[in-house]
Amino acid sequence: MNRIWKPNVTVAALIERDGRFLLVEEETDDGLRFNQPAGHLDESESLLAACAREALEETAWAFTPTALVGIYQWPRPQGDITYLRFAFSGELGAHEPGRVLDDGILRAVWMTPDEIRATAARHRSPLVSRCVDDYLAGRRFPLDLIRHYD
Repeated sequence: MNRIWKPNVTVAALIERDGRFLLVEEETDDGLRFNQPAGHLDESESLLAACAREALEETAWAFTPTALVGIYQWPRPQGDITYLRFAFSGELGAHEPGRVLDDGILRAVWMTPDEIRATAARHRSPLVSRCVDDYLAGRRFPLDLIRHYD
């Protein structure tokens, strides 16, 4: 039987305000980890809609993607899953302080780049730091690179 391999498509929001980035602390199989607000693309959903949805569900902050920071392919060291991550920067919107966060998300936290680097051992993946570094290096690609057909 031939198994068809497919990567797991994910989106991530790089949300910066006053020199700090919005991350989430979440429960994982490897313990508590930090990550960008991120998650899987749902069926029939555009990458931009998925990113906005995940940011709101995980942080209670509205987010509108305005640029693509990068596309990252990362096979987990366990060899069981390969992630294809589309990371976006954008505009921070309104906060919904009473909103219940997604299951597994303990809190949303604003961190400086130095704080992010200092917690590298607790990152969900190496993509957390790589995306921040790319953002700080000015990597921004226009959203018209992405075409979504309903």
